[in-house]
Amino acid sequence: MVAPLGERVVALYLLEGPEGILLWDTGVADSVTGTLLPYLADAGIDPARIRWAINSHCDFDHTGGNAALREAVPHVALFAGADDLPLVTDLDRLIAERYGEFRVSDGFDDPAETTAHIRAVTGLVDDVTPLTGGETFDLGDRRIVVLAAPGHSPGHLALWDDRSRALLISDATLGTTVPYADGSAAFPPTYRDTDDYLRTLTGFRAHGADLLLTAHYPLYEGTEVEGFLAASEQYVDVLDAAISRVLSTTEDLTTLEIVRLIAAEVGTWPDAAADYLVFPVTGNLERMQQRGLVRQSARGERRTWLRSAA
Repeated sequence: MVAPLGERVVALYLLEGPEGILLWDTGVADSVTGTLLPYLADAGIDPARIRWAINSHCDFDHTGGNAALREAVPHVALFAGADDLPLVTDLDRLIAERYGEFRVSDGFDDPAETTAHIRAVTGLVDDVTPLTGGETFDLGDRRIVVLAAPGHSPGHLALWDDRSRALLISDATLGTTVPYADGSAAFPPTYRDTDDYLRTLTGFRAHGADLLLTAHYPLYEGTEVEGFLAASEQYVDVLDAAISRVLSTTEDLTTLEIVRLIAAEVGTWPDAAADYLVFPVTGNLERMQQRGLVRQSARGERRTWLRSAA
């Protein structure tokens, strides 16, 4: 089912079997009260049949409905990736460590109104069980396998349903842009740890999925699955090339200066949205640093980036 998310949407998935229902992601608070519960009522499904709910990762639009779900289904068992668990259960830490990661080092932060909105639509709970990948959930007619899928966040998870040959990947793969509900470009693909992201893509390919189910994109089927994975992988190379070009002509640039110099060639977002390139650009720069291609310096409290000496 698809729930509104401002000008975007977020998809929640119900995996149903004789032993109960597994809910994949809870969206924001209104995703539960305004979309999930009315959907269940219309379909004649008792909410009490939801035994498990898994948060794919820590972002508020995937965990923000946890408290509303717990209120509606008190017995539901909640799960999330172990490496994301501190941010799944603590909104202040989520805002400070996930969305405020670049506040000091790079001068980038969410606007105050965005932070206020996140607080208004997010209800978290404390009792969430960690998953690391490899666990299974028995629905009675099939077992759903949990996959570790880091890159967008350290503890991102995915699910594999072998019977339907379906991969539920949420935001583990992000194409070339995150879309608005109408399909137009909203903001950049915000993967964070580039090598993990690419390894996750490789792992997805190995499943040979017939269906790829995401949080904010269309359903991909058949050859579209590989098309989306390939586009996501190629975008990493696009960013690498753009970053290398800029640093070949101008050195000692902050991360946001690099972002603003390359934004027009790597996407079509408004300026404010383009600044969210700070997530993947940082990931690519860190990988380039590990390979000895760039190095860090500083300009006051801001980190800067330079080509490494040959």
